[in-house]
Amino acid sequence: MRPRPTRRRGTLTATAATLVALCAAQTLGAASAASAAPAPAPAPAPAHTATTAKAAVSSAQDRAARDIARSLGDSSWRTSLSTATLKSPGAEVPVSERATGSLRSRLSAADRDIAKAKGLDAGTGSLLRLRLGDPSMRAALAAGATPWVAAAVTDDDDRTVTAYDSQGRTHVLDAREAPAQPVYVVDIDSTKALAAGLDVVRKELAKAGIASVAPTNTVSALSSTAASAGFWTTKITAVHLNDDEEPWIKGDAEIYTLVSGFGLDGKVRVDPVDMPYLDSDGTVYRPNQILVNWSNYKYNLADAVMMEEDGSTNYRDLAKAIAAVLLTITDQGAYIPLVNAILDAMPDDWWTDDPDYVDSWYTLAQQSTGTLYGARGNGYLTVQPYFVEQF
Repeated sequence: MRPRPTRRRGTLTATAATLVALCAAQTLGAASAASAAPAPAPAPAPAHTATTAKAAVSSAQDRAARDIARSLGDSSWRTSLSTATLKSPGAEVPVSERATGSLRSRLSAADRDIAKAKGLDAGTGSLLRLRLGDPSMRAALAAGATPWVAAAVTDDDDRTVTAYDSQGRTHVLDAREAPAQPVYVVDIDSTKALAAGLDVVRKELAKAGIASVAPTNTVSALSSTAASAGFWTTKITAVHLNDDEEPWIKGDAEIYTLVSGFGLDGKVRVDPVDMPYLDSDGTVYRPNQILVNWSNYKYNLADAVMMEEDGSTNYRDLAKAIAAVLLTITDQGAYIPLVNAILDAMPDDWWTDDPDYVDSWYTLAQQSTGTLYGARGNGYLTVQPYFVEQF
């Protein structure tokens, strides 16, 4: 189940403006309010292809669903696929790698189209996966029923989904209620796509002049610029996202967080943090994950914007859009919250399911501790200061 609150740009803008003023007052004391005023209006984001990317990903997945459905007329292949699916802990298989002959060629072509649409490097490898739509379908699949095949929907507002059978016929299913008929869902390996995508984001941000460090999901991945004795970080000891309705045809969430602030050189920096463990809402995860490395930041404040990868995100466009706005923000001698700037950098059509805004946390400090609820009220982080000692 994926948490997906509605975007409210006006509310966020007002919140950000208020926090800018409050933060400036706390930081500068008697300094004038003008010193904390936001930078001039950002330049427009660069031209993007979000709609085109979504259409390309959806088309490739639909073609793959049709091809796989037709292939299930072969009983030996059908049995092999169902056996592998039922044995898999997540009831999913890398279908492109298991296929042979012409089916493998067609699925490989779909994989290439998806990688290109998402702005990923050619060496990313196969992203297509096949999974059972719902655990309730396991018994029928094990009993030998021939599954239908459907492509994962790309929009949360979709109320129906089209599935294909081995004869090429179409069946319209309710996207909100899992059918009794077993259905394979053609989806993207979001864990793999997100890891590759965040690498692209880091490279693109660095190319644009916005600093970005390596992944911060482990202590060993933190910046090497820390002092010889060690450095302070903020560690997530628990994280929870609220329960929201989600179509059965979609799988687990793939969450990442964009940590932003001003680097030691006074320029805006963005550090993407992958959170691969955060699959479901309504669950408390205890990752002990490093979120912020304070040795990278000029001020004792940073922001965090939590997002979800939803299949059709073009990571190059995402990075370029963020960079186009953040490059216009300059250090004015006081910390300026950057949450609103990051959210407003994204064109409106990127808010139709991809990339999804989950929640945000303003003004995290090195001393922040305890449970911090997100600005949207969609979840909380429990954090604590953590000192990383060097050997």
